[in-house]
Order: sequence, then C-alpha cells, then structure tokens
Amino acid sequence: MKLKDKVAIVTGSSRGLGKGIARKLAKEGAKVIIADMAPFEETVAEIEANGGTASGFTVNVSKQEEVKALVQYAVDTYGQLDIMVNNAGINRDGMLHKMPVENWDLVIAIDLTGTFYGTQEALKHMRTRGGGRIINISSGSWLGNIGQANYAAAKAGVIGLTKTAARENARKGITCNAICPGFIETDMTVKLKEVNGGAAWDSMMQRIPMGYAGKPEDVGNLVAFLASDEAAYITSEVINVGGGMIV
Repeated sequence: MKLKDKVAIVTGSSRGLGKGIARKLAKEGAKVIIADMAPFEETVAEIEANGGTASGFTVNVSKQEEVKALVQYAVDTYGQLDIMVNNAGINRDGMLHKMPVENWDLVIAIDLTGTFYGTQEALKHMRTRGGGRIINISSGSWLGNIGQANYAAAKAGVIGLTKTAARENARKGITCNAICPGFIETDMTVKLKEVNGGAAWDSMMQRIPMGYAGKPEDVGNLVAFLASDEAAYITSEVINVGGGMIV
C-alpha cells in the first residue's frame, strides 16, 4: 500500500490503459478519480468491489474550464491532489498528405492541449502544497509512425511539455515524468486478432522482441512506482514500456 492516503486523478480511465492504471493505483491505496467522457460507473464499482476508493468525474480534457473543475473536485472531495496521470488520448490516423485538418486539430486538442491543461491545473495545487507527482502518458509513436502525423506530433509535444514542467517544478518537490507504452492489449487493439485472420495481430507480435503484447497493468505498475515516495529523485524521464519494441 505504497500510495495509502494519496489522491490521484487518472484521465481517460473508464476503460483500456487508463483503467489498468487506475486499478493499480487503487490497489496501492490511492483514492482514485476516474475522469473521462465515457461512462465510468462500471470502473468505479469494480475498484470499490475490490476494496479500493474511487469516484467518477465527467470531463473533456480539451476544455480548460472542465479540467479546472476536475482538479477542484479532487480537492473538494478528498482535500488534496497528490498524483495527476494525464492519460486521455485519441487517434485519427491517416497519411499526412490526405489528413483532414479537423483530424489534426482534434488529436492535438485532446492528446497535447489536454495534457497541458491537466499538468497546469495540477501544478497550481501541488506548488502550493509543496509536492506532487505528474505522470504523462506519451507513446512510442512520438518517434514518428506512418499514418500518425497528428498523433506523433502530439505525443512528442507531451515529452517536451513533461521535461519543461519537471525542470520548472523540481525545487517545489514535484516530479514530472513521461511513459511511452508500446503495443498494449486493450479492447481496441485486440480487434486486430480479427483482421485478415489474425495476420495484423501476428505482424505486431513479430515487431516486439519479447513476442507478446503488454497489459494495461504493465503500464500501471510503472505509474504506481513513479507516483510513490520511492521515486522521489526521478524526474524529467521518458520511460518505455514496450517489450523492447521502442528503440
């Protein structure tokens, strides 16, 4: 229970990767706020059924006022905010020369600007309290990926934002790190098993030196460590969780 009595927000956590992160934080004793546009009741109920503490908050992270309200909700409900996990993100893939500008704008708004809002609002509270943990979920795609110009640009921006926030706030006792997941098995990615008789899935597995997809809990384990007192001297880092796929 390394996070006992800590309060955490995890954006985009009603399902998939974010849900795995939220479950791990709750298991380690944190009070977790499931922040998402999608229904969160099932995830909250699951955490509580396993002895954890959770509540839900509806938020569109691309809207600054909604993110402000989310952080205020954490403070009003639990008295503090110790951990901010900016996980919410979307993709709208397409070749760069054919990408509709609205798809560029939407991905940047949610994946990058949403992370900026979450980081900024959390910092306002954490700087006053004298400490905190900010963990931003980037992606191995920040290095560039065919058909993902918008997503890659946003995730590269998240890394620059993270490193700047880390430098600006280190002396306030606040750490800020980024995690780059590789290919993680979620409800969305598992659908590849149905494409071309599983050929798409098999192709992905061949790109992973360890030979299998990660689980949301693999990322959650790292988030829990970075959120703990054990990681107090780790900041401005970019850590891959990809079974060796990200180089």
